[in-house]
Amino acid sequence: MTQRRGEKPTISIQEHMAIDVCPGPIQPIKQISDYFPRYPRGLPPTAPPALGRAGSLRSSASAGPTLGTLEFSLLYDQENNALHCTINKAKGLKPMDHNGLSDPYVKLHLLPGASKANKLRTKTLRNTLNPVWSETLTYYGITDEDMVRKTLRISVCDEDKFRHNEFIGETRIPLKKLKPNQTKNFYNCLSTIGRPCTLLQTHTHHRHLLYRPPQIDKTDDKSLEERGRIMISLKYSSQKCGLVVGIIRCAHLAAMDANGFSDPYVKTYLKPDENKKSKHKTAVKKKTLNPEFNEEFFYEIKYTELSKKTLEVTVWDYDIGKSNDFIGGVSLGINANGERLKHWFDCLKNKDKKIERWHTLTNELPGSGFND
Repeated sequence: MTQRRGEKPTISIQEHMAIDVCPGPIQPIKQISDYFPRYPRGLPPTAPPALGRAGSLRSSASAGPTLGTLEFSLLYDQENNALHCTINKAKGLKPMDHNGLSDPYVKLHLLPGASKANKLRTKTLRNTLNPVWSETLTYYGITDEDMVRKTLRISVCDEDKFRHNEFIGETRIPLKKLKPNQTKNFYNCLSTIGRPCTLLQTHTHHRHLLYRPPQIDKTDDKSLEERGRIMISLKYSSQKCGLVVGIIRCAHLAAMDANGFSDPYVKTYLKPDENKKSKHKTAVKKKTLNPEFNEEFFYEIKYTELSKKTLEVTVWDYDIGKSNDFIGGVSLGINANGERLKHWFDCLKNKDKKIERWHTLTNELPGSGFND
């Protein structure tokens, strides 16, 4: 077949059918769900085995922890009875949402006796598996006794707007491992219970992987008998000839309302009080278990008479339309014991000096201060 100059080449139907244009076996079309893997709730995602440079399978033991790691630091301020918990960041958290990410936040509890009263939490960071919080959460009213018998539980959770928040993992630190006034840094693997492994980052730059089996806390749960803590300041003013009582703040109060909180206020009495004129009352703080008052009350009294007096401090939950609920109380004076007696004596020995102390509230207090 001859082709004229300037004409396009033509192919006969026989030649066209003879050309192999088959692309090979037909491949299935991927669905949208293939790009967003869904994991069963409560089960960790299982990653496919990774290939090394030579094409061999790498050991899964070399992979990081499934639930992720958490970097934080703890500082016990012994002078101010405060425990500062700085939550820095987390890495490689377990995906909890359908988009392969999470909305993580961190919450803290003191064990034994975990409750809403001693719960602290960070802000929530959206759509990330490597969140950076850089937040410091502080527990007030922490005593040396607490540092011996308490354990800090740090949990990482995923926040969901339309259903219950989901637990990712946790780590637990016995407070007795902390030294007063010294910051200790941690880089811990998250686990579903206890402390299966810990990456400790101390003053050196090296990190060591240590296996620690979960431990059962055999300490008696005495904190369930406590009603909270209160910080009180005492000062005898020589210039004004009277006792100045400061109600600074409360911590970890018992919840008295159905919403899991209280509306607390504080009353003080200096007894014996024959004329019943020694009652003072703070303002009410709404919906809180850790109120801050910073109020002072003055009692005009001779210094020589203080040794015969008892200061009764009670904490109440304010209710509208019904009787207020008693939360707890404490007595300071010559008939007290322990830290309560020591606080009173320190005030008597140090005129014109403000002495601040934390005290544990109990559900029993002698006297008529219970009648609101």
